[in-house]
This record gives sequence, structure tokens and C-alpha cells, in this order.
Amino acid sequence: MRERLVVLYRGNRPPATAHIESLADTVYATEEELPYLLPGADVLLAWVNITPAIREAWPDDPHKAPRWVHASSAGVDSFLFPALVDDPHVVLTNARGVYEQPTAEYVLGLILALAKDFPGTWEHQRRREWRPRPSDDITGRTVLVWGTGPIGRAIARLLRAVGMRVSGAGRTSRTDDPDFGTVHGAATLRSALTEADYVVLAAPLTQGTRGMVDAPVLAAMKPGARLINVGRGGLVDEEALVDHLAAGRLAGAALDVFAREPLPAESPLWNMPGVMISPHTAGETTSEREALIEVFLDNFARHLEGRPLRNVVDTRRGYVVDDTHRA
Repeated sequence: MRERLVVLYRGNRPPATAHIESLADTVYATEEELPYLLPGADVLLAWVNITPAIREAWPDDPHKAPRWVHASSAGVDSFLFPALVDDPHVVLTNARGVYEQPTAEYVLGLILALAKDFPGTWEHQRRREWRPRPSDDITGRTVLVWGTGPIGRAIARLLRAVGMRVSGAGRTSRTDDPDFGTVHGAATLRSALTEADYVVLAAPLTQGTRGMVDAPVLAAMKPGARLINVGRGGLVDEEALVDHLAAGRLAGAALDVFAREPLPAESPLWNMPGVMISPHTAGETTSEREALIEVFLDNFARHLEGRPLRNVVDTRRGYVVDDTHRA
């Protein structure tokens, strides 16, 4: 009997639909249709990044729930609801391997834009004003990358390659990390914050990381530092961030993710000096869709052949720990 695959999509369906349909009895579901189509599925491919639809549509009867859920994203916080997390028979995988380098390139671009004040230059251009002015160096500047997973590591490698001094912040301290050199745990984090010119957030959103950048953390940052968030909006207390930016303690911020998306039009972040906003696009590229479906197709072949799956998420921790798992 062929597997029953439900593909959750919003807008455009994934590429390679003919290939997918050749492998399984495939049903395409919008977020509104999912409650009617998910029960009885063997596999769910979530071609949607952040949505409450999966939690809301999850079958009450665990025997009707899919045994494998694949997230076409790096972050999986939308999938970590009790019915899925508490079911030992459900395997969750993600798109690790797709977003690391694009996100690292985006972070480098944000640092350059902040240091060289590209927005200010573009504003002078718009006004037809010729105003030469100096800009900040990035070589030798100190960066603290908070989050030592694959995306954080890609960021660290790229920033070190352009001459920046990089360390990491993670669960445990160490001094011999191949990508960060020094990784700060809780005991040394505050001292690292006082020295960093840039703090880059690349951590997953979990119970332990939600709201981790709060008012005391922002107050501990070096005066004139800049905050970059390409992780999840829920990592940051946005109200406290607005207060610190308004007070001039921080020189600026580049924010790609927010507690509520889309960012409400009334948010003060839109118009704050020194703040750059992008719509959760740090990892998106023109080749993203093809890369995402390749990850799924490789895992689906493994699933059909009974081989270990790649990118299996530890649902208690909220990120990939082991490289493979048999589904």
C-alpha cells in the first residue's frame, strides 16, 4: 500500500509535484482544508513556515496522526505543541542545510549596511544630496553570535573570514570551538555582552530561549552596540528593545524576525532611527524552493526504504541533535 502524503501549502505548491505524486498518494491542503485532510495521513510535508494550522488540525486520535512531519524551515517552534511533542511515534524533521549560508551572507550584509550607513546614503541619494561622510570599520570589530547551531556557525565562519572577532553564546562554555573559538555560557555571557560591537541572534525559539534578550540583557550590552536578529522574534523583549533604542543606548538594530508577523503597522520599530527591518527573508534566495524540496525528497526516499532520516528534531529541545533517525 502506498503512503498517504499531505502537503500543506500557502500560495504556491512546492516544485517537483510530479515526482512527489509518483512516490505517494498525495493530497494538497491549504491551512483551511488541513483539519479535514490531515487525519489518516502517514506523512505531512509542511510547505509553510510559521502557522498555527498544524496544531489546530492535529487529530485527537493519535492513531490518525501522521507518523512523520517534515518542516520546510529551520525553526520548528510552530510544531512544538503537546500532542506532537508527547507522541513518541511521531518523528519531526526540518530543512537543516538549506538556510545556513544564505543567512550568514544576509548577516554580513546587515553588518555592512549598519556600519557603512547604507540607509543614510540611500536617503541622501533620494534627496539628491551630495554628502561625503566617514563610516565605521568592520575589521577587528567584536561580534557575539548567540546560538551555536548550524546557522550560527555559518555566520561565525563568514564574519571571521572578513576579519571580525567572533565568539559564541550557548548552553555551555568552552574555549576550543572550531568555529567560534570561545563559546560563552551563562557564567561569562554578561562580560561578553559588554565587549561586543554586534550581537547576532541565531538561536531557535524554545522554552529556554523565549524572551532571553530582555531589559537586563540589553542594559548589559556595550553602549553603542547593534543588535541583529535572524533567529526568531520571540527571543527578544521588543518593548525593552524599543526603550533602549529610544534612549540611545544602542546604536541600532537589524531585525528580520518579530514576535508578531507581519510586524504591525503601529509598531514604533518601523520609524526608529538606526533600525533596519526585513520581512523574515534572511534565508530566502531564488534557489531556496528547489533546495528545500531536495531535502524532503532525499528523506522521503529514506523513509520508503526504511533508512534513517536526516535532520531529526529533538522535540523536547526544539532543534536537531542526532543526525539520523529511523521513522
